Amino acid sequence: MIKFKLKQTALLAAVLAISFACQEQNDVVTPELQDVPKEILDQIDALGFNSNEVKMHDGMLFIEGDIAISVEELKQMQPGKDLAVEEHYSTDNLVSGSPRTINVYVNMPQKYLDATDIAISRYNSEGLNLTFQRVTSSGSADITITASPWYYYWFGILGSAGFPTASGDPHNQILMTRAYYDGVSNINGLATTIAHEMGHCIGFRHTDYMDRSYSCGGAADDEGDGGVGDNYIPGTPTGPDANSWMLACGSPEGDRPFTANDKIALDYLY
Repeated sequence: MIKFKLKQTALLAAVLAISFACQEQNDVVTPELQDVPKEILDQIDALGFNSNEVKMHDGMLFIEGDIAISVEELKQMQPGKDLAVEEHYSTDNLVSGSPRTINVYVNMPQKYLDATDIAISRYNSEGLNLTFQRVTSSGSADITITASPWYYYWFGILGSAGFPTASGDPHNQILMTRAYYDGVSNINGLATTIAHEMGHCIGFRHTDYMDRSYSCGGAADDEGDGGVGDNYIPGTPTGPDANSWMLACGSPEGDRPFTANDKIALDYLY
């Protein structure tokens, strides 16, 4: 996800407050974060994630800002070899059965449908063996885009996605926190965020996973293998790609269509 620090500007705080009020979430009781057991933090460290950026609620772990993993899923992950280089890369599990059409259902207001159509058009224009189409029924969906649970706002989680399954299906859900994204005015910026989350669902990890400070600022922060793989995509650069759609952080108003290197990565995988 394209993560943006909530405390960076007073203006953003005001937008959040106003847009959250529009969600008609009255009489909400502030949820409590669960204490993360040391053995889980140790496993997160062993997998290469940053254990200082972990939130836990109702059996779900929220790691590195936009990855949602259940405690049970975490227990099944095994540490792998960390490739500490800067390039495009993918998870071990990818979407199989190509050529394949992936159905996307959007259960959100119209502007999210419009942004999803733009994101789908960007993928389909690349002539991949994966074709995306938006459907009007949740029953036929491979990926559902919907509003995040109300407590995401309180925890500062702007949204979440996941990675393909071991059986070769895309991750089936993208959650977006309306209290944040309802205030985004640039439809192409919103499309970039959705395309980013779709990228996770089909197996792309952050372009700057080896040092999130490249796009997020702050101290150097290596996401590591994460137990899901960090496989180099041949033909992509060994240095940062400044405008990649899969950078860990960026302004949600910023439009980042696929770069030349992004297109190489997409074409190689699919």
